[in-house]
Amino acid sequence: MADKSFLNWPFFEEKHRILSGELENWCSKSLPVDHKNVDDACRSLVAMLGKGGWLEYSAIDPEDDASSLDVRSICLIRETLARHDGLADFAFAMQGLGTGTISLFGTPEQRQWLTKTRAGKAISAFALTEPKSGSDVAKMETSAIVDGDNYIINGEKTWISNGGIADFYCIFAKTGEAEGARGISAFIMPADTPGLKVAERLEAIAPHPLARLELNNCRLPKSAMIGRPGEGFKIAMSVLDIFRSSVGAAALGFARRALDETVSRAKQRELFGAAMAELQMVQGHIADMAVDIDAACLLIYRAAWTKDQGVSRITREAAMAKLYATDKAQEVIDQAVQIHGGDGVKKGHIIESLYREIRALRIYEGASDVQRIIIARQVLAEDAL
Repeated sequence: MADKSFLNWPFFEEKHRILSGELENWCSKSLPVDHKNVDDACRSLVAMLGKGGWLEYSAIDPEDDASSLDVRSICLIRETLARHDGLADFAFAMQGLGTGTISLFGTPEQRQWLTKTRAGKAISAFALTEPKSGSDVAKMETSAIVDGDNYIINGEKTWISNGGIADFYCIFAKTGEAEGARGISAFIMPADTPGLKVAERLEAIAPHPLARLELNNCRLPKSAMIGRPGEGFKIAMSVLDIFRSSVGAAALGFARRALDETVSRAKQRELFGAAMAELQMVQGHIADMAVDIDAACLLIYRAAWTKDQGVSRITREAAMAKLYATDKAQEVIDQAVQIHGGDGVKKGHIIESLYREIRALRIYEGASDVQRIIIARQVLAEDAL
């Protein structure tokens, strides 16, 4: 059983402790699922998460004007799901990321999509990344041109999570109100929009539904725009402010599972006539793993708590949480592989699975070096005040 003492930290309320316990019980009974067909597994997981009520935390309640996202709950859910099943974490996270634009900036009509996603009856996707721009969003090439009461969208998106299985996409495109990032807008694009093509399914070291999309003269009504023209970059960054912290939480879940498995291994495995746990070198590695996990946990829930207090932007806090948690989780899991020896790289072993799962988290929603740039710019800007 993973350490739960952190739930007594002042970042949390009683509702978070109740949520953690209820979700832990659900995960123990429901996860992991069969991953042989990744698309089917994700569809099944979205339906299960919806039926269990967990997707209600991924988006606001469209029928409640006072509803808001609780970032601490999102992080707790991702941490717990990741510890049990990486694909379950992915399914939950993409429902939140894909609908985050609508939760934060959508009209009442657009928010009706949330009724379906929160129930697990529709799958969402966040389509920002392009082949040539990557993390440099301002250089995107996808365009949206006004044509009467419509926009005509052309371009290409890549590494889109849920690509190929989503029911709708949040698409970002240049509408030209200004140069660079100030000329980008966001749109809701149903998956059956004529001209939207899944050009290629992409395979990664940790199997997830990923795709490259082609947009060829896709016609959307002006009512499909989320927010105002030219607000797309602000919208995207507002969503990432919330969900970057949760990426760190998923990494934390992977790291906790790696530590649990390592402690169990060290206690049970004998080496040189004694349990591995009695060797000082192994104890040193376990100590380092535990310290990194607690430090990551503090950064993650500091960011989440800060956002939940009503702070409009937590760019610095979220970047720190994402950077530290994902990088340190990689180190924790690498130590777990080393202590497990050959079993740690055996296909199908939980440690081998964690080793593949963690690597992508240091790239998506802003690679580690991009987070360093964000943090440095925030520090330099604050120093100039």
